[in-house]
Amino acid sequence: MISAQAWADAQRLWNFQQMGHELRPCSVAIGLGSHDLGVADKTADLYHQGMMPLIVFTGATSRTTRNRMPRGEAEHYRERAMELGVPADVILVEPRARNTGENIRFSRALLKQHQVVVSSALLVSKPYEERRAYATARKLWPEVEWVSASTTLTLADYIDSIGDARLVIDMLVGAQQRLMIYPQQGFMIEQHIPDDVAAAHDRLVSHGFTSRLAPGGSWDAEARA
Repeated sequence: MISAQAWADAQRLWNFQQMGHELRPCSVAIGLGSHDLGVADKTADLYHQGMMPLIVFTGATSRTTRNRMPRGEAEHYRERAMELGVPADVILVEPRARNTGENIRFSRALLKQHQVVVSSALLVSKPYEERRAYATARKLWPEVEWVSASTTLTLADYIDSIGDARLVIDMLVGAQQRLMIYPQQGFMIEQHIPDDVAAAHDRLVSHGFTSRLAPGGSWDAEARA
């Protein structure tokens, strides 16, 4: 049973992760691999809107996806986008990345290999990881202007699509924790964490929503100031 307070705290984290960027045409779209084929769906939709001429799908497999996506997240994304009418020749596949940092670094190397000049990029992620993905991309490829995008869903609708409320809240908590601790480790740019968001994260951790926390991670309360 998930309490009303936990639902409210999860909603607060969900809202904070949304960057609210105005979508516009960019040099390329980079779709970040995960369990969620909605990333491929959103990328295909953006392509059909004329938002970019080229797509990179990036991702190997993880404990969450190895059974559902045995050919790799990026390859399954490519297949899904093609089913939705995206031409094969506008899709590049990066099949090795196993975390967000590798998604960005390996995609950058692949685009360089193909001699693609990138000044701006649509960064397509799961809805609850927009801010985390953006902070990572800004750190690792600061020359690019990043525009965040994800499927437009409410938290309730996203949970319905996944079918596991506790897992979604665990993933929200994990994404929020990384926003707090990874800048100190050089993985992301620093971002201000509002007090109410930090408090929501802390309450959810105290109530056991911890399965997606980074091992050994901690959150220094002084960073809230």
